[in-house]
Amino acid sequence: MDMKQEISQRLPVDTGTAPECAGCQKIIRERYLLKALDQFWHEDCLKCTCCDCRLGEVGSTLFTKANLILCKRDYLRLFGTTGVCSACSKTIPAFEMVMRARGNVYHLECFACQQCRHRFCVGDRFYLYNNRVLCEYDYEERVLFANLPYTGDSLTQLKKQTENLTSGNKDDASSGYGSPDSLVSEGK
Repeated sequence: MDMKQEISQRLPVDTGTAPECAGCQKIIRERYLLKALDQFWHEDCLKCTCCDCRLGEVGSTLFTKANLILCKRDYLRLFGTTGVCSACSKTIPAFEMVMRARGNVYHLECFACQQCRHRFCVGDRFYLYNNRVLCEYDYEERVLFANLPYTGDSLTQLKKQTENLTSGNKDDASSGYGSPDSLVSEGK
């Protein structure tokens, strides 16, 4: 039976009725003890069966299964459910940190734009488009092309729109410090 247990952290020992340690079966004479699994323990005796870490130091919980006393990491490693990364389709161990977007789960290193491979930083916008993670630039590009009516002349239309944006009044290309012509003449 799976069991998550709380550890009562460092309780003072009553010197008149010193209890026996459940781990080593010796009387607890130290100033403090741990209480877990309805038993008393020396701080050094309550350890994870797998990694030998002192459970009183790594948290306030322990896990038991199949007569094992485990830290959270080892419990998840041995008995936790795993998932599959939505980007690489490889297994994600239950103890590994992940990124989630709606129902999708990703390895931290796989959580990147699936078009340009840009890795996201805190505060970056990302979009789920057709169940793929995209950066803002690639998402906008996809939406732009998706909304263009398809005709045999779509590429020509796009080129004309681009030319219209870049051509026109020369002062529109100014950096705010005068027209481009005045900047060239100053350099003479």
